[in-house]
Amino acid sequence: MIYLFIYFLVIALELIFAISAFLYISSLIFSSLMGAPYVPTKNDEIQAILKEADLKKDHLFLELGCGDGRVVRTAVKHYHVRGVGVDINPLLVGLARFKARKIQSHLEFRTSHLMDTGIRNFDVIYLFLMPDLLQKLGSKLKAETKKGTLIISHGFRLEGFEKNLYKTLMRNPFPTYYYRLN
Repeated sequence: MIYLFIYFLVIALELIFAISAFLYISSLIFSSLMGAPYVPTKNDEIQAILKEADLKKDHLFLELGCGDGRVVRTAVKHYHVRGVGVDINPLLVGLARFKARKIQSHLEFRTSHLMDTGIRNFDVIYLFLMPDLLQKLGSKLKAETKKGTLIISHGFRLEGFEKNLYKTLMRNPFPTYYYRLN
C-alpha cells in the first residue's frame, strides 16, 4: 500500500513539474514574441550601472521590461529611490513581487505593455530592450518625459537621442548608454 502511495506521489510531482516548466517556458516565449526576451543582468553589472547614474533619494525610478525586477529592486534597496517595474510577462512580475516583498513600500510592479505605461513623472528610466522596441519607444520617450529625465539604455543605443548622450559605460557583454533629456 505504501508503494502505491509513493508511486502516485511521484506521478503527481512529475505532473506539477511538467506543468510549471510548460508555463514558465511559454511565458518566456510570450515575452520574446512581444519584443523583449527575458535576459537577466548580472548583479555586478547592475551595481556599476546604478553607481554611474548618480541616483538621489527622492528620485522616481522606472524599469521598463523589468523581468524579475532585479535592477529596480537594487536601485530601491541601495539608493533609496522609489521604484516601479513594468513587464508584460505576468509570471515574471509575480516573481519580481515575491523577491521584493521586504521592500514593497517603496516599490511597485505592474503587468503592462511598456507602450501603455505612463512615463511622465519619472526621473530615471532604465531600459534593456531590443533595438526595434527601443526605436518604437523613442517617440514616446521624447513626447512624454520631463526635462532632465535620465534614460539608461543597457545594451543598445537609442536612435535619435545622440545629442542627449552624455556617458557610455563600456562593459562586456553590453555597453550602457546614459541620456539626459533637455
